[in-house]
Amino acid sequence: MNIGILSRNPKLYSTSRLLEEAVASGHECRVIDTLKCYMDISSSKPAIWYRGNQLDHLDAIIPRIGASVTNYGTAVIRQFEMMDTYALVGSIPLGRSRSKLRALQLLSKKGLGMPATGFAHDISNTRQLIKLVGGAPVVVKLLEGTQGRGVVLAETAKAAESVIDAFKELGADFLVQEFIKEAGGSDVRCFVIGNRVVAAMERTSAAGEFRSNLHRGGSAKLTKLSTVERRTAIKAAQTMGLNVAGVDILRSDRGPLVMEVNSSPGLKGIEEATGVNVAGKIIKFIESHVHTGKSQRRIKG
Repeated sequence: MNIGILSRNPKLYSTSRLLEEAVASGHECRVIDTLKCYMDISSSKPAIWYRGNQLDHLDAIIPRIGASVTNYGTAVIRQFEMMDTYALVGSIPLGRSRSKLRALQLLSKKGLGMPATGFAHDISNTRQLIKLVGGAPVVVKLLEGTQGRGVVLAETAKAAESVIDAFKELGADFLVQEFIKEAGGSDVRCFVIGNRVVAAMERTSAAGEFRSNLHRGGSAKLTKLSTVERRTAIKAAQTMGLNVAGVDILRSDRGPLVMEVNSSPGLKGIEEATGVNVAGKIIKFIESHVHTGKSQRRIKG
């Protein structure tokens, strides 16, 4: 197969591991800077150009689209889809997962467990919004935040009101969520490929920090999932329509609660914590699914 990895930085761990595994499996593979792709959308035959050459030979693409380039990255994926190139992460699922509000609404509709969540625009609703999620302490999240940025724990109602007022002064949209105390500053990242959880790790926040993101100094270790946790992760990924997803859940007294569904989950933490060759499993998944795409291409190599 000819595989393209849509990534702005070929030196990133996830990008380099996918490239390594694709080549080791006998495929031709290259890293393509998403922002340097340009598209012919006026022709009856859609095309994508990159560094002066038309990208009309790819059997599959692996989108690694950063949050800051979601809109353009989605357009590039959509163009490849119009060209009948298999996309591991589709344009519509990517858009769903990147909108925190939309994602939570879809997960709620499917009956998946989640922390109580409120969303509002009018600042006069602040106190009622806090009461809606069970009162302080609460977690206030910017809709556009990533890797733990724009996430604040407000210990008291007064502190929550101050944070919300500050966000509204900035014109930022935000969510207010119930704080799950029994999770103890830990969450579980479930790495889903297709209809299976292939690896899972428990992430624990650093001392003095409530966010468990590894980028925030958190630690990670291998964990064993319960049947309910495994089913929850798979259902969450399928609700978003994602073939590959990092599903973050909290272990609460009322069962697993979905926090987020990530459409471009990093590989470094999960591979190091679990010892699972996740990148290799992604390549194997593509090998088994390219022929079922619209193009009906046969796998080469």
